[in-house]
Amino acid sequence: MLKYPRTIRLDPSDTFVFERAAEPGEWAVSGAFVFWNRDPATLGPKQRVALRSGFLGIDSLGWSTLAIVTEATDAERQAMIARLAEQLMEKFGAPDMEAARHAAEEEIAFAASLCEHPPQTLLAVQRSVENGEIRERFRTLKPRPGATDGDRLHGHARAFTFHEVEGDDEPGEEVDLRGLIRTDGKMTDRT
Repeated sequence: MLKYPRTIRLDPSDTFVFERAAEPGEWAVSGAFVFWNRDPATLGPKQRVALRSGFLGIDSLGWSTLAIVTEATDAERQAMIARLAEQLMEKFGAPDMEAARHAAEEEIAFAASLCEHPPQTLLAVQRSVENGEIRERFRTLKPRPGATDGDRLHGHARAFTFHEVEGDDEPGEEVDLRGLIRTDGKMTDRT
């Protein structure tokens, strides 16, 4: 059975942090191509969030913080390729349908490569721009095993565990708290 990522929404936060949130259950791709050849400094705050941590829903071209590994048929795979090729022609200026289909096939193949995990595994992405290149790091979130002791109430307090990729350094995140303070002493939002 083939496996591909689908968008998932565990809470309403995607509807606040992205310009357009993907609908839950859409087939998804990484979506890094949306930011190809764009200066991150010119992006709006919600576009920067999508660049940093979004999966692209194929139908809506909306963003999702998480994707879930899902089994698919070959017919569904073909439909994904066709739909993404249409989007590449209509919204991203692919020169012709042959080029759009080729690019869509590559994106769908890459999406499948992210799903070499059991079905229902959650995927998260973290992107950064280094030396003008977009770098992607993918993480999996797996359900935590049940408690072996008698405490069933607190045994599932943490629903997921994070599994780091070995040898992959985390980019440093810095917050300028002083820069967030307005001259009247109140906090301001700069995201």
